[in-house]
Amino acid sequence: MLDRRLTYTCGYWKNAENLDAAQEAKLDLVCRKIGLKPGQSMLDIGSGWGSFIGYAAEKYGVNAIGITVSKEQKALADKLYGNFSVETRLQDYRDINDPPSHEASEGQRKFDHVVSLGMFEHVGCKNYRMFMKIVHNALQDEGLFLLHTIGGNRSVRGNNQWIGKYIFPNSMIPSVKQIGKSIEGLFVVEDWHNFGADYDKTIMSWHKNFEDNWDKIKSNYDDRFYRMWRYYLLSCAGSFRARKNQLWQIVLSKKGVPSGYKSIR
Repeated sequence: MLDRRLTYTCGYWKNAENLDAAQEAKLDLVCRKIGLKPGQSMLDIGSGWGSFIGYAAEKYGVNAIGITVSKEQKALADKLYGNFSVETRLQDYRDINDPPSHEASEGQRKFDHVVSLGMFEHVGCKNYRMFMKIVHNALQDEGLFLLHTIGGNRSVRGNNQWIGKYIFPNSMIPSVKQIGKSIEGLFVVEDWHNFGADYDKTIMSWHKNFEDNWDKIKSNYDDRFYRMWRYYLLSCAGSFRARKNQLWQIVLSKKGVPSGYKSIR
């Protein structure tokens, strides 16, 4: 269903004509927004199958650590990007400030940059402030934090019940108000980019890939799953097409970029 790098987040379609190009453009957009430079250190919270840490190491020469709570994701990321200066850790984001035993003597590690792409939707509003404090503690004073998240037009405390039951348990979509409250006194908002319409294109590409490849996997699933997954993809695409849901990339600094941040699109 996904692109060749297995990126399960919204692509950036500004100059892209297909899903692979849109996802490469999104990964590169993130790198450019935080100003990645060779040799810098970076933390990816919710790194999935390693698409971003692998891309950043391959194209920008950074040293990256990704964290995931999925054993399967870690195993595949290690296999795909074992030749690059990246590491995927099986770790909960709440444990980031507790270094592994072999690093304990170094104390709390600080990263040049932190990113989180498509994971914040699983944090829950009651945990937003804690999440932001953890990122703040992990980030160098001059570093940048890029948060890539689906956004909602109003504040809620839960998700669509069907999505919550069958697709993403305990998930919820944040609002501007909820994010703003969580970063107050911790971060300066340098940039807030909305390209939610691109999620419609991304999901419709996933839907086409799913349909085109269904015959290859249908022996492992039943017709109920097929109908459920189509409904999930198409209803989500509709929510972005109707502009009910948004896709935000928010660039945050701890003290403000001294000369001012230059927005990148």
